[in-house]
Amino acid sequence: MNKAPQTSIHSQRLHRRIEELAQIGKIGETGVCRLALSKEDRAGVELVMSWMEEAGMSARIDPFGNLIGVLQGRNPEAPVLMLGSHVDSQPYGGRFDGAIGVLGAIEAVQTMKENGFVPAMNIEAVAFCDEEGCRFNKGLFGARGMTGKLEEGELERADKNGITRRQALLAFGCDPAAFEGYTFEEGRIAAFLELHIEQGPVLEALGAPVGIVTGISGPLWWTVEMTGFAGHAGSVPMPMRRDALVGCAKVIVALDELARREPGAPTVGTVGSLTVFPDSRNIIPEKVSFTVDLRDIELGRRDERERELRSVIDKACAEHGLRYTIREDTNSEPRYCSEWLKDVLRSEAAALGLTPPELMSGPFHDSLTMSYVCDYGMIFVRCKDGISHNPEEYASPEDISLGAELLYRAALSIASGKGDG
Repeated sequence: MNKAPQTSIHSQRLHRRIEELAQIGKIGETGVCRLALSKEDRAGVELVMSWMEEAGMSARIDPFGNLIGVLQGRNPEAPVLMLGSHVDSQPYGGRFDGAIGVLGAIEAVQTMKENGFVPAMNIEAVAFCDEEGCRFNKGLFGARGMTGKLEEGELERADKNGITRRQALLAFGCDPAAFEGYTFEEGRIAAFLELHIEQGPVLEALGAPVGIVTGISGPLWWTVEMTGFAGHAGSVPMPMRRDALVGCAKVIVALDELARREPGAPTVGTVGSLTVFPDSRNIIPEKVSFTVDLRDIELGRRDERERELRSVIDKACAEHGLRYTIREDTNSEPRYCSEWLKDVLRSEAAALGLTPPELMSGPFHDSLTMSYVCDYGMIFVRCKDGISHNPEEYASPEDISLGAELLYRAALSIASGKGDG
């Protein structure tokens, strides 16, 4: 049996923090619900901020709700090395998604500090605001805010209770008026490294505790609304109906078939949220609103599937006498990891006695947004049965420790001036 690699980080401290953070917004035995900009999210951010300060960083929350911890380097004017992820969760989420990347970043910095290491540049550990996007139907908010990529109308987006993002930010303690004076400084960030659970089954199938990410699939998110006409479910003959839910059902099935069309391709398509009006047993549905999530690492193939899906929607609505609108919530191209950062990760993994598999990411991450302003790299940690966005999500303490150790060693290499961007 292979001997476990010797780690420099304080594994017990890291896992104690993971468990402590998981108590905020806890659902059931292992689940977490810390929706972005909720009171649970604020409590989580405050706890993580205390750990940043304990690690020797100065910490603040920026106008976009991002928590940023800074470890001073020898040259504060140099482009920074950024590490991090997010601590907001899905409404029915697990303990590890995002959290291990933030807490792993803090652990890497704290280990440096305890060992007396002073980095060449400032190191920033970040817990980005609203990576998930489930509350306001548009994710990566904090990362996009920080990098000057917000779009028109973002603050007016409302959650299911009618609370706008503007209202939620104000309740969180942020001032959206400060957005006006914020400008992202080009070249401010030298590199971004993110540690994250895989959220898929590949590493487990390969028997590998960690992996190196090669790129992130481009997500296309829509909100589609179909409108027909309500009528009595018992008296309107089938040929005379304008049933919005039937039209929607045809689109859901078609999306599934389109995503499966090319065997072995990483195309995925999902309708994950559906609202029916008037939502009564004996009334023909008049209006249906639903989400579409379509992803692929190859943009050409995703574009082709998008065109086909638009045609399906058009045809289904014509067939059932419906009107429709498509609102594009997110449209990102696939983004590939930096070669020099992959080289650093390969080299530091080899020093640990590991040869991590290299794999793409289907889910998007804060790294997707950061890729537009700096070089980025990602480390994946194996998770049980590939389960995520579910309370059963699980990654072992040993695997998380290895991932955090690889993050620490890669950051140490870059911050020593050994990594070459």
